[in-house]
Amino acid sequence: MNAVLRLLRQHRSAVRFLVTGGIGFVITMTVNYGLKLFVIPQHPVTALAIGITIATIVSYWMNKKWSFDDRGDLHTGHEVALFVVVSLVGVALNSAPLYLSRYGLGLEVPNVTRTTQEVADFVSGPVIGTAIAMVFRYWAMARFVFPRTAAPVRREGPVTREVPVVRAPEA
Repeated sequence: MNAVLRLLRQHRSAVRFLVTGGIGFVITMTVNYGLKLFVIPQHPVTALAIGITIATIVSYWMNKKWSFDDRGDLHTGHEVALFVVVSLVGVALNSAPLYLSRYGLGLEVPNVTRTTQEVADFVSGPVIGTAIAMVFRYWAMARFVFPRTAAPVRREGPVTREVPVVRAPEA
C-alpha cells in the first residue's frame, strides 16, 4: 500500500490529469449523447466534437489550477494559445476513429443494425479516440502548455553554507 501511495505522490500531476480527464469524459458523453440522440442525430462526429470542445474548456481551468498547479510560468495568453492548439489536435485525434468507423468502415444504419452502430460509435469515439487523445494531451500539456521550469534543488536535512574566511593581508 505504501508503494502505491508513494507512486501516486510521485506522479501527482498525472493522477490529477486523469481525474480531470474523467470529469471531461463525463461532460463529453453527456453533451455528445444529448446532441446525438435529441438534437443532431444525423451528425455524430459533430456531436462528439462539440462535447469534446465543451469538456476542453472545463479541462483548461482544471489543468491550470489543479493538475499542473506547480507549473505554467508562461504568460497566460501564450499558455491559452498553446492549450487551444493542443486541444484542437486532441479533438481531431479523438474524432478520427469515429469518423473512420462511420464513414470509412460504413458502420452505420442501414449497413448495420442500430445497436451495432451505437456500439461501434462508442468503442471508436469515446474509448479508442479518447485513449489516443489522452496520451497526446498529457504529453503536450506537460511539454508545451505547462512546462516544468528549472526549480532550485531541494536538499534533505538542514542546509549549511560555507562562510568565506577573510584574512588580513600579511605585513
